[in-house]
Amino acid sequence: MGHGYDTGRLNLPFVGISTFGKRPYVGDWSAIDADAAILGAPFDFGTQFRAGARFGPRAVREASTLFSFGHAGAYDHEDDATYLGADVRIVDIGDADIVHTDTETSHANIETGVRAILDAGALPVVIGGDHSINIPCIRAFEGRGPIHILQIDAHLDFVDVRHGVRHGHGNPMRRAAERGHVTGLTQLGIRNVSSTARDGYEAARAMGSDILSVRQVRALGTQGLLDRIPAGARLYVTIDIDGFCPSVAPGTGTPSHGGFLYYEVLEILQGVARRHDIVGVDLVEVAPDYDHSGSTAILAAQVLLNLLGFIFHARAIR
Repeated sequence: MGHGYDTGRLNLPFVGISTFGKRPYVGDWSAIDADAAILGAPFDFGTQFRAGARFGPRAVREASTLFSFGHAGAYDHEDDATYLGADVRIVDIGDADIVHTDTETSHANIETGVRAILDAGALPVVIGGDHSINIPCIRAFEGRGPIHILQIDAHLDFVDVRHGVRHGHGNPMRRAAERGHVTGLTQLGIRNVSSTARDGYEAARAMGSDILSVRQVRALGTQGLLDRIPAGARLYVTIDIDGFCPSVAPGTGTPSHGGFLYYEVLEILQGVARRHDIVGVDLVEVAPDYDHSGSTAILAAQVLLNLLGFIFHARAIR
């Protein structure tokens, strides 16, 4: 079963099982041996309106096979760099067990998966699911050193409690800010009629948030933005697909027009990968049934593969 063109099987993108990037599947979470591990978190009971992000992991995995020709990695002529070569070991460990209607059990199972990845010394990359899946992801980092959260999102997600709900998709950044190991948040793309009232913004700033809209990020430029993130911070990156404009990412439950375009986000991610140790990633809120073209899932897969390329390229240079 060679990976070359002249030995074994070709394993072209449209053939076989859709693991992320056609990478090996590891079902035994005590036997993860990799640089990065993909975990699906198909949980969407945190949504307040349009559900469907439970199908995000499956859609993003399938879309990722579009980019799985690269036996020799992906050469980028702009950067004159080969990303995700054979030296970067990525595995897909499948999905956390989700129990329908049971948020706490489902979240605990997601946390177990992230902890297993961290215990193996690998980079956790979690595909949601709604944004509440970030809550167990951040919990899993307890006791593993301080982290700063970089959030790309249309919405602040800083609701404390609404109708008794503390662990829905409007709450994750508030829950994160309460954690002792979270030293601050940089929240990018926040805009328009939003899910958080004024007191949420005031609470976020009081708890250490730097909040910027899409237009404010554009005015600053990539370099100006990068200079606002605390130097030396270990970064956890959480990407809500609705941070992008729905003109390029319609497949999400709460689209908000005026969002980022692809290269704006990519250049930010490339910049932080060069300047910071990125210790965890999640990408959430892809709800594929709202986008019959499949382009939202393709965007998500492309962003994740590029981000992984940037992270491991930067680590090799360091």
